[in-house]
Amino acid sequence: MQHFRTQTMRVLLTVVAAALLLDHCRAEDVFENAPVTYSSATPKNTITDLQTKLSSGELNWTYVEGLGYLPAILQALNISPKSQTLVFSKTSMQRQRISPRTPRAIYFSDDVYVGFCQAGTVLEISAVDPQLGAVFYTLEQEKADVPRLTRQTESCLTCHASSRTENIPGHVVRSLFADRSGEPIFSAGSYSVDHRTPLEQRWGGWYVTGTHGTQRHLGNLIVDSRPSREPVENDEGQNLTELGDRFSPGAYLSPHSDIVALMVLEHQTLVQNRITRANFETRAALYYQAEMNRALGDPADKPLESVARRIHGTGDKLIEALLLVDEAELKSEIVGTSGFAEEFPRPGPRDSHGRSLRDLDLKQRLFKYPCSYLIYSEAFDALPNEVRSYVWQRLRKIFTGQDDSKQFEHLSAADRQAILEILRETKTDLPADWK
Repeated sequence: MQHFRTQTMRVLLTVVAAALLLDHCRAEDVFENAPVTYSSATPKNTITDLQTKLSSGELNWTYVEGLGYLPAILQALNISPKSQTLVFSKTSMQRQRISPRTPRAIYFSDDVYVGFCQAGTVLEISAVDPQLGAVFYTLEQEKADVPRLTRQTESCLTCHASSRTENIPGHVVRSLFADRSGEPIFSAGSYSVDHRTPLEQRWGGWYVTGTHGTQRHLGNLIVDSRPSREPVENDEGQNLTELGDRFSPGAYLSPHSDIVALMVLEHQTLVQNRITRANFETRAALYYQAEMNRALGDPADKPLESVARRIHGTGDKLIEALLLVDEAELKSEIVGTSGFAEEFPRPGPRDSHGRSLRDLDLKQRLFKYPCSYLIYSEAFDALPNEVRSYVWQRLRKIFTGQDDSKQFEHLSAADRQAILEILRETKTDLPADWK
């Protein structure tokens, strides 16, 4: 009888604890609660490091009329003007500055993005923080003795922490229809864009320079009324290499909105969001496990099967993004205009055969070796050990042919062998069983 009462009490405690924790860790609030506490946590990323250098006087920026601190911050962050992409839909915080005649420019590297508007009051910046995901900043476009990057939370999270970013602070690329003023026509629908999105659904509201053969896209298209969801007539927007008749390129650092830069941007935002999701989900799961065990009087680190499943599930989603599962197939060669495609692969690293995960294909797919270069990123390396170890374990099985799941059938035996060899030579701190 005593045993029965003890077991009953244990079950009741489990139910109560689970209910309290589930309420505490609702998906839409998880990043503001322990253990992440996004808005109140202290960031440590590329931008915080940059502000330290500015405040100490190590950096002294020049202010340029018309561009403000844009050239200075790009140089400091080692962001190439060749990464420039241009969006003319009014879909950011300085929407009143954006139109087809005055598009917003976005410049990016592997872990930071800078947005510039003509006559804008601020530069808009986001950095990938290894522990917090996307962290947002503004920089006043007025001359100052010490330029200051100011963190933004609520205003940016309205769009950058939604179902489009998998409910974490992240980055989003959208394709939609815009009229002659740049006003989005939301009633016509929109697409969230990444490497899985068919080209014919990409780049609505964006300028696109580059050639792509007979493939179609929605770039360079301005509409006068609500279009149907059927294929939209956009002959004049295809295979453009110049945009001088649409706006004044001299107001920007580059006359291009490079098609290859756009494709890389869309790939890396998905992977970065999945890395952040894996980080947050794992930390939340371990927090749940510790609290549940504490409520039941068990050791805090006692493994729970449900927690392991949750961690493995988020790890699997990250693996799918890293290996470009369901990537939209290219039917014609993609050729950019800005030189981004030639510049992007240079940082490597490269193995003894000269191969790199940054090498582009652009004939049938985005990358020559379909494994994301962001596997070298600080954010990936900072993943909690529980999920990072699982990801490495499964990747090894995929690349050695032990895991022949259907979702990875796009990886040929040669692909798997090449990626395995590249990582073994170029990725530090690989698990021992990789060697």
